Amino acid sequence: MAFRRLETPFLSANTSRAGSIKDLHHSEEHGNEATPIIRIEEGTRDEDWVAADLPEDYDPDAPGPDTRARATWKKVKTRTRYYVPGTSWIPNYSLSLLLGDVVAGVTVASILIPQSISYASSLAKLPPLTGLFAAAVPGFIYAILGSSRQLNVGPEASLSLIVGQTITNLLHSDPHGPPEDPHLVAIAISTILTFQVGLFTFLLGFIRLGFIDVILSRALLRGFVTAVAVVITVEQLIPMVGLAGLEREVNPTTTPAKVAFIINNLSSISRPTAIVSFTTLFILVTGRFVKRRFTKTHRWVYFIPEIFITVVVSTFLSDMYRWDKRGIAILGDVALSKDDSYFAFPIQDDNLKWLKITTPTAILVSVIGFLDSLVSAKQNSGRFGYSISLNRELVALGAGNIAVSFIPGSLPAFGAITRSKLNAELGGRSQMSSLVCSSLVILAIFFLLPALHFLPKCVLAAIICLVVVGLVSEAPEDIHFFWSLGSWTDLALMALTFVLTTLWSVEVGIAISVTISLLMVVHRSSRARMSIL
Repeated sequence: MAFRRLETPFLSANTSRAGSIKDLHHSEEHGNEATPIIRIEEGTRDEDWVAADLPEDYDPDAPGPDTRARATWKKVKTRTRYYVPGTSWIPNYSLSLLLGDVVAGVTVASILIPQSISYASSLAKLPPLTGLFAAAVPGFIYAILGSSRQLNVGPEASLSLIVGQTITNLLHSDPHGPPEDPHLVAIAISTILTFQVGLFTFLLGFIRLGFIDVILSRALLRGFVTAVAVVITVEQLIPMVGLAGLEREVNPTTTPAKVAFIINNLSSISRPTAIVSFTTLFILVTGRFVKRRFTKTHRWVYFIPEIFITVVVSTFLSDMYRWDKRGIAILGDVALSKDDSYFAFPIQDDNLKWLKITTPTAILVSVIGFLDSLVSAKQNSGRFGYSISLNRELVALGAGNIAVSFIPGSLPAFGAITRSKLNAELGGRSQMSSLVCSSLVILAIFFLLPALHFLPKCVLAAIICLVVVGLVSEAPEDIHFFWSLGSWTDLALMALTFVLTTLWSVEVGIAISVTISLLMVVHRSSRARMSIL
């Protein structure tokens, strides 16, 4: 009889000895108690039987410690790459994409910087620095956590308008009069509002409510965007004609009231301010038309940052000819807070007293911002053939807004359709373009912003009006689409959203429209569907 050591941890009775047992002969007295010894009694192949002196708790199928550790580590890496996409694309980044990402990031930053300053100072009534931080910090966070490769995250015109209207209403709602320091109150309101926006957006993704986009129809969104374009236009006409100072005294609240205010004060218009404003707007509109006209034949024309050039030239001329002494309002010195601190915990007593009253606005901003981001992310993912996760998008956008709320007064930041489309067309193929863009915005905060002391505010208003042109341009196409389909319900919903948002307020318009849209979804889903075969 021979004793042979088992080569594999598992041996069945029907397994061939030649393939599974190492032919090492040992005498019985050389057996090792620590190593199981397999005894094979010779007979015919079909009658071989195996008897093993193994421990009672021996399980041949149980994985060893090393196998469990490798399986756990593999699961951790897989989930990390899923929930934190940056850990997947950064190590595998191809240098062949770098040139396109850098060109796209630089070009988008040249547009985002003046836009962020305009949105903060003209729409949200906040210091320009808050808009720049909102353009930088969420972009870094989204590049690590987001799944869309071309989405550009930053302040948006419609959301900045909502924040500005909320701040204005709260500043004038105190029956005892305006606060002693409206600047600090505005920063406190914006900080707690942005924190809540980030928290709500993050929670929507965490509990997997990314499907909420089905509630709001295309008609509702188009009516809202078109109405916001009209509201923004009226808002910016006031500083463009030099009536901003008089507006603070009269304080018209609704859009019709502001239109009446402009008409009643035509005699008080500042001519130098109006000339600079409408000349700037004409140059910007003409420049955009020229770019579209010659881009196909001269590709380099597309890379000209006309907005950035306009800001630099107007600032230089304002400084040289001292436009501020001619009655043209300039940006001036930029201050963030009383002690110029860049970071502060958002949950403070001065901020918490505005928590409850700003919660409905925060929910509204979260939903609208996510829907805008979703439209852009879906467009780019479909164009370049990759998938996105709606829940991960919510988590990434929410985390970005929570992070930027630690900078006092920062605006909510979400994906922009126009900037994301431009990012893709300029060669952006990964989140690296977002990192490049955010890095340039950070540099602008510390090096460029002090040089913009003499930037005319009316130029910023003209830049916003240029954005409005893009918001309104798609409305006729959607109206024709609904009309050709005979979708009268969608047309009615679009008109209702437009009227309520324009005549009352953005909050009232979108709240009533969302409620009606939700009821329509419930009504359609409750109807029985029968098909006769």
